[in-house]
Amino acid sequence: MIPIIVLVTGVFRKAVRESYRRIRVAIARINAYLQEHLTGMIVLQLFNREARSFQEFETINRAHMEAYKASILAYGLFYPAVELLGMIAMAIILYLGGGMALRGLVTVGTAIAFIQYSQRFFRPIQDLSDKYNLLQAAMASSERIFKLLDTRVTIADPGPLSVVRDVGAHRDAPLPTSLVEFRHVGFAYKDDHRVLENVSFSIEAGETVAVVGHTGAGKTTLTNLLLRFYDVQEGQVLFDGLDICDLRLCDLRKNFGIVLQDPFLFSGTIASNIRLGSEWITDRQVHEAARQVGLLEFIESLPGGFQEPVKERGATLSVGQKQLLSFARALAHNPRILILDEATSSVDPETEHLLREGLRHLVENRTSLVIAHRLSTIQNASKIVVMHKGHVREVGTHQELLQKRGIYFKLYQLQYKDQEVPVRGS
Repeated sequence: MIPIIVLVTGVFRKAVRESYRRIRVAIARINAYLQEHLTGMIVLQLFNREARSFQEFETINRAHMEAYKASILAYGLFYPAVELLGMIAMAIILYLGGGMALRGLVTVGTAIAFIQYSQRFFRPIQDLSDKYNLLQAAMASSERIFKLLDTRVTIADPGPLSVVRDVGAHRDAPLPTSLVEFRHVGFAYKDDHRVLENVSFSIEAGETVAVVGHTGAGKTTLTNLLLRFYDVQEGQVLFDGLDICDLRLCDLRKNFGIVLQDPFLFSGTIASNIRLGSEWITDRQVHEAARQVGLLEFIESLPGGFQEPVKERGATLSVGQKQLLSFARALAHNPRILILDEATSSVDPETEHLLREGLRHLVENRTSLVIAHRLSTIQNASKIVVMHKGHVREVGTHQELLQKRGIYFKLYQLQYKDQEVPVRGS
């Protein structure tokens, strides 16, 4: 019976492993679907998508049910199969042992002993079939875990053979004139679609550089490359004269403070979201950062002040208030370079005006990279880089670019079509 048991076990293992793989995939899809649709419940209700979403969930949930039924069927067949083989083995012993006992070749006691031995042999196998079912479930789950753990890290610190130099450390070589430099950078998220092509420009220390252009021109990609969320395929990105690939990620990113277009807040308090785990930031610095972005009056009006609880993703705050908190967070960390990625797109004009007034004196002594669609926010920039379809098309100040009457001039006309475009000398 042992070869047959091995064969049955192999068939069961293959069937139940596949079914448990399907179960884990189905559970992951259910969790992802629930998280997405619970978060976007308001949008679903506004567009009357409840019935459609229920049908989609029912389809995903049914796939999970079918996979679970397949595992139950495999186990429901395996356990009786082992028990059946045990009964067959006992029948064979009764047939052969009984015949030998009648012919006097063995005693009746010997035949009964073999029957008991057979029962003791197959009982652990039957018990093992139950444990084997749990083992296959664990193996299917561990496959997904180890697949994630074995994912190669594409953005990593330099290896032990690389020369890692701290930013700002003493060097024998002369200091570079540019704090940040993009040198002939080419990049593509996918090989068949180039996002940046031969992009070159520099950011001097203490300079405010603005990047403008149409949607999809590659503006946000510049910040992703500068912070090394992706590595360039062509060219170099230099920081303080060093290739960012030769710097540890923590040494590079600690020099930047960034405010994104879509602010993200964590569960906790107002103060903890401004500090973001940096315990060296004092209460005074937290208050000063909130004051500089025009948020102090609002925070003091809350019952808990800076200790007011913040729910998941800042659900109790408006989009503008969350963005102002992101500003305060960046300023409290006092970075060498401040990056604003469409940071004023979610605030009203009055708040935007207060925010510009609060940031103006900070930007004067701090290197800043501003990505904006609203040209009113970057007219006083030291340098404006105009991007179009992944290329740098124009570089200059606000007045210089208006004089060229190129892409920037057209963008300015689109935003201020009801006003006369000021041109120097006219």
